[in-house]
Amino acid sequence: MQSLESNALEPTKAELKNASTRTRAMRLLPVYGLVILTGLLIVLFSILLPNTFPTVLNLRAIISDKAIIALLSLGAMIPMAAGRIDLTVGYGIVLWHILAISLQTLYGLPWPMAVAIVLILGLFTGFLNGLLVEVAQIDSFIATLGTGTVLYALALWHTGGRQMVGSLPDSFYAINGTFVFGLPITGYYVLGITVAMWLILEYTPIGRYLYAIGANQRAAQLNGIPTRKFVIGAFMSSGFITAFAGVLLASKLRIGQASVGLEFLLPALVGAFLGSTTIKPGRVNVWGTIIGVAILAVGISGIQQFGGSFWVEPMFNGVTLLIAIGIAGYAQRRKGAKK
Repeated sequence: MQSLESNALEPTKAELKNASTRTRAMRLLPVYGLVILTGLLIVLFSILLPNTFPTVLNLRAIISDKAIIALLSLGAMIPMAAGRIDLTVGYGIVLWHILAISLQTLYGLPWPMAVAIVLILGLFTGFLNGLLVEVAQIDSFIATLGTGTVLYALALWHTGGRQMVGSLPDSFYAINGTFVFGLPITGYYVLGITVAMWLILEYTPIGRYLYAIGANQRAAQLNGIPTRKFVIGAFMSSGFITAFAGVLLASKLRIGQASVGLEFLLPALVGAFLGSTTIKPGRVNVWGTIIGVAILAVGISGIQQFGGSFWVEPMFNGVTLLIAIGIAGYAQRRKGAKK
């Protein structure tokens, strides 16, 4: 098997060792530029809003509000590592959070069983997406858009356009509402999944194979990598994380409604795309995705505390997505020129 090199653009230690200070700074700027920008925004808003922004209360609000988006971004980046896209992260969470509630309130299932069913359905949906993309050879954008639309239609049918409400056990609310060391437990979920994904993608053959498939699927096949199996597995992982995010959303909202969930699609994709512009520019990566979500969270929180209107958040997300795609495209062109 031929060696599978990284397709990221971060400079090597040897390149940095022999470079001047200015050259070293210019080489590291694309790698850590977004991290630096996030830090500068935190400092700026802390100076301008000293009574509200640099507070534990605001940190709790940011974690509670953006943890679900962070999970969806992490889920979306797994198929992206293999050169695919999964739009069901936005559509699926609509149905999953509804089912997490209705299985308890309408069908009387205990919450652990309801959660298990939702997670299994998330895995199955990912498996279906993988089959559509790899076996039926449908473009991943079209396949997941179609699957997502079906999931959304099922959510509308299941609810009849009404809210799903009912008495739920306190232990189910605790899934999202518990605080650990003064911070929402959802932040620890994100941290745990982030570390696990980082270890898998960076230090195991699974991650190397996914990145190899994303860089050049034909070359990966010639190197003996079972590309179909890994792409299907990537979609299944994305489906599982999306379902888990749906469970957390149900625990947080305590009601299920089909009008909630689609608004997560754009920021989730923005976070994943931004992840390909930092830490390891030129490819999606776990810590880059977290930084991408963080800069969205910090920027939106600061702007809203300045009295930004209701349209500020979608505008910020949309503009950031365009910038992220532009930077990612530039990084890919640089990578091609470098080769």
